[in-house]
This record gives sequence, structure tokens and C-alpha cells, in this order.
Amino acid sequence: LVLIAIPDDEIAGLADGAAKLGLWRPGQLVIHVAGSRGTSILAPAAKSGALTLAIHPAMTFTGTSLDGARLVGCPFAVTGPAMLLPIGQALVTELGGLPVVVGEEDRGLYHAALSHGANHLVTLVAEAMRMLEAVGIEDSGAYLAPLLEASLDGALRSGEALLTGPVVRGDVGTVAEHAAAIDALAATGEYGDVPPVYRALATATAQRAQERRILRPEQAEAILAVLK
Repeated sequence: LVLIAIPDDEIAGLADGAAKLGLWRPGQLVIHVAGSRGTSILAPAAKSGALTLAIHPAMTFTGTSLDGARLVGCPFAVTGPAMLLPIGQALVTELGGLPVVVGEEDRGLYHAALSHGANHLVTLVAEAMRMLEAVGIEDSGAYLAPLLEASLDGALRSGEALLTGPVVRGDVGTVAEHAAAIDALAATGEYGDVPPVYRALATATAQRAQERRILRPEQAEAILAVLK
């Protein structure tokens, strides 16, 4: 078994370089753990007779002892030729994970979804914490925790069904007040990243609320006009 756990963009070069050195051989099981790539990136190894799989755990890692425990019950995306999928699924099961087959052509969107949800969640929460600290709330993480935990739990269970807030209520004045307050904060020079993120997410929320017919068209138009 050869396990490749390096940055995504370096895998192709490694696979090609190892092929030129004659390091791949028939019967080897070659697996990479990059979420954004399938097995085509391991083509040089496959041409030499190696058995190639892409297995990605949907988990963030800390480099500490917590990581091993987090693999138990963690979903893993398994991609590869149909005849090799049972091998990948068995390896994931041995780790205590939950194997899920993801098509070669879907790996990009699959990984974008994880990055959008997990990485951008950190950016969003950190921005909210900084905004609270700007009004004097020192332990901003503890202050936000109950609200964010409830919101995340609701979203994971019910998607958008439990979404609340001024945008979906059509409170144009409140949204305008938010935008003005955030713009004023950004004018201090330390929060320039916040207004475009707020506007982008509020706009997306309004558009989804209109599509789901929670907002009437005129309400959505008023919200979107304020956000522009």
C-alpha cells in the first residue's frame, strides 16, 4: 500500500516522477487522500499496473491526538474503478469510517461543497466574533456559541426550513441598519473584509427566500436594493 498525503497540486508531479523512476509496479495499491481529485491524477501509476484509489475523509485535522478519534463514524469519499471500490470501502470500514462512493467527475464539486461549508464557516464565525469584540464583548466565542450551535443543528437537520432573521422576515429597515453599521465599522480600517461578506450572504439569503416563496417579490427587491 502506498498512501499519498501531500498538497493536492503536487500529486500529479509525484505520480509522474515516480513513474519515470520505475517505482510503480503491478499489484501495488496506490491511494491519495486529496478531496478535490479523483484517480485520473494517478494515471502514471495505473499504467504501470498499480491499483489506484482516491479516499478522502470529510474531516478537518489538528495534528493532535483528537484526529484518530474523529475518524470513527466519519464519512469518506471513495473514488476509483468499479472493481476496486470494494477495497476502498473495506479500508474505510477498517478505520471505523463510513464509505460513500463519489464519481470521478464529481470530486471537484464534492470538495468545493466541503470547503465552502467548513472553511468559510470559520471565516464567517471569526468575522462575527470580531464584530462583537468591536462593541466590547470580550469572550465573543462563548457569547455566540449557543446561537450558532442551535443554528448549525437546525441547518444540518432541516436545511433552510428553520432559517430566521431580518432578511427572511423582509425587515428592510433592519437590513439597511446592519449594512450601515458594518460599513461604518469597516471605515475604521480594520474590518474591510466584513461588508462584502455580509452583503453576499444576505443577498443569497434573500434570493433563496424569494425562490422558496417566503419573501414576496417586492420584499426581495427592496432587500436587494438596500444591499446594493
